[in-house]
Amino acid sequence: MSGSTSSRLQALQARTINALWRRLSRWSLTSLWRGARLLGPAVYGLSKRERRVTHTNLAVVYPDMPIRTRKALARQSLRHSAATMLELGHAWLALPETVQAHILEVHGRDKLDSARADGRGVIVLAPHFGNWEVLNFWLSSHFPFTAMYEPPKIAELEPIIRHGRERMGASLVPTNPRGVAALLKALKRSEAIGILPDQEPSWGSGVFAPFFGRSAYTATLLPKLVARTQARVVTGVALRVPGKGFAIHFLDADERVYSEEDVTSATGVNASVEASIALDPAQYQWEYKRYRKVVEETQGVANVKSYRLY
Repeated sequence: MSGSTSSRLQALQARTINALWRRLSRWSLTSLWRGARLLGPAVYGLSKRERRVTHTNLAVVYPDMPIRTRKALARQSLRHSAATMLELGHAWLALPETVQAHILEVHGRDKLDSARADGRGVIVLAPHFGNWEVLNFWLSSHFPFTAMYEPPKIAELEPIIRHGRERMGASLVPTNPRGVAALLKALKRSEAIGILPDQEPSWGSGVFAPFFGRSAYTATLLPKLVARTQARVVTGVALRVPGKGFAIHFLDADERVYSEEDVTSATGVNASVEASIALDPAQYQWEYKRYRKVVEETQGVANVKSYRLY
């Protein structure tokens, strides 16, 4: 495919996706949840990759759970993932007052307020749980908020996504040293920043630490930020109340996140994610390959592929 043809195809895809988001932004959350209940089973039945990875992850995390129960949880998880996709238009394009009206409860806001009153920044660990775009909406509506951002594969979608995430005042910075410098400056101004704690980093940017009992390659950015700013760390999620709205929860992070030792801090990060998942395991994005990298790859073990889950 030529470059010009590929470019035209991406532009068409972007227009189609944008039109879909705009249409869905006018749907009620009840209708969007009904759509997810219809789409979820289709994803489970037709998307072999998502189904397989979800089942693999759940078998690692809940080894003692009856297989029948795990299958039901996998179906529920993919239904919630479908809901998150359908709700993008709502989070990014619906009237701000409409989105705000569907944030039904906020638990733990005092954790952010008290840190800022003490002159400390706040690092919000925002795992792939519930609807993290709604969490971004609320945070940027109430606090000076900075988060890292990686452009989408379809370049034409970037201005649409950036507008949706920045429209309430959030500042998006690149996932590079310049972005890290911006995060540090925000924390030193006693502002809030967001970090994805469960996204697998590139080699050299993380360490292996337990996540539900199995080693997972985990980013080491957090201890560096804490050491230089003395920021407070919390976990933040937007728990879906199906068809009705969202409940924002801010939880104290595991104390180990404040360690200057990378593995200890990463263990605290993963434990913090585990605590948020406990709110409702079905709302976590289990189809992500969280255990893609394995320790054996760093040890020169022969036939390393046999140690991989995926």
